[in-house]
Amino acid sequence: MATTNDLKNGMVLNLEGQLWQVVEFQHVKPGKGPAFVRTKLKHVESGKNVDKTFNAGTKVETATVDRRSFQYLYNDGTNFVFMDVQDYDQVEVGPEILGNAAGFLLENQEVILATNEGRVLFVEMPASVELVVSYTEPGVVGDSATGRTKPATLETGAEIQVPLFIEQGEKIKVDTRDGGSYLSRVKS
Repeated sequence: MATTNDLKNGMVLNLEGQLWQVVEFQHVKPGKGPAFVRTKLKHVESGKNVDKTFNAGTKVETATVDRRSFQYLYNDGTNFVFMDVQDYDQVEVGPEILGNAAGFLLENQEVILATNEGRVLFVEMPASVELVVSYTEPGVVGDSATGRTKPATLETGAEIQVPLFIEQGEKIKVDTRDGGSYLSRVKS
């Protein structure tokens, strides 16, 4: 148990038997009336976001979430197989839990798996990954206008938008937090 004064981003709450992750919170002290806490919560399983307001100091039940480093091994056709880097146990994770992150996983890449009572809740990817562009249309000389993009397929099979000057075979840095946006070229 904790109070709403103890809330932190990333904390997982157990509200009415369902697990919700705190995305953001704000303590509000109006000039008139009692203080309250305004939160944005994300349902751990469905990914649905809701706004919820609590009175300041209200007790909330926290869920025990174990975050451990795992290494991605392979995709067996239906599930993604990860290995615990400490005790070498293997865990299968379904594509519904991974979501967009599946398109940015390379073999042997380390991620954080968050579990509750042995059940995988979500996968925390690194903020950015470096991937090779496996296919994109060639750029045309003079195509240097800022803000213009073209589709590119990455080595993992994911497709993202990249600037016109990016060519096939180049290594680029991709932001995993927003579903895969181009960040920069990787200098070799």
